[in-house]
Amino acid sequence: MFEECLPLREVLARYSGGPQTGVFTDGSARPNPGPGGWGVVHVVNGEILHQSHGHEPDTTNNRMELTALITALKMLTPTDDIQVFTDSELCVKSITQWAAGWEKRGWKRKDGPIKNVELVKELYYLSKERPKVKLTWIRAHDGSLWNEYADALSTAWCRKEL
Repeated sequence: MFEECLPLREVLARYSGGPQTGVFTDGSARPNPGPGGWGVVHVVNGEILHQSHGHEPDTTNNRMELTALITALKMLTPTDDIQVFTDSELCVKSITQWAAGWEKRGWKRKDGPIKNVELVKELYYLSKERPKVKLTWIRAHDGSLWNEYADALSTAWCRKEL
């Protein structure tokens, strides 16, 4: 069903690479659109401070990626200075490159409506309230422990074991 759909214990046993501090997020839907989930894990020096995940019965992968990022930023305070990692390049570009222009144009794109605009707006405003938080793209499925862990949280709904 999913690329791996591993439980958390197997992710921890299999992977060790990548950054060891940050907030890692992921979202998924299979099929897309279809059932999906999101996951977030906040880690400092390899120690989990907080994790969260959720599920929607009918969604898209982009909605779940945005939901994970919104959840991540809500975990943080306006003074936190930390990287938030996502493997969604679309989400990073939407918030760091395009959202300011969309806001100036009344949340419209030059060539049509913005998909998931309510989630994009919420994430954009949360990111503006947390200026020291750096939204960072990370390659998916490259062995980064905490990105794989966030992926496992996002697919938890498809397994009996977290």
